[in-house]
Amino acid sequence: MTAAEVAAHLLGSCSFLEQFSAYMFGSALRGIGEDVDILVVGPGGEALSQLKRELQAASEFLPLHILYMLPSEERRTDFVAREKCVPLEQVMVATES
Repeated sequence: MTAAEVAAHLLGSCSFLEQFSAYMFGSALRGIGEDVDILVVGPGGEALSQLKRELQAASEFLPLHILYMLPSEERRTDFVAREKCVPLEQVMVATES
């Protein structure tokens, strides 16, 4: 599966992603590697629990590595910029053209 297909699959399968910022990073963006790295930034609580269940089901046959961060953690580490994370919506659109 391409990065765009993975992004489309996750966005289409996981309605709770709308409440979070979700990114792809790592080698999958360059079409290499055997796993897909996903960063999810948002609050904890019930919405996160629901999202984890959705992601588990959506990733049953995908080699996903998912990292969850609170917004304060992401800001403190500057993870999105440092790791060149790309929003899932942008991954999906960028390779559809």
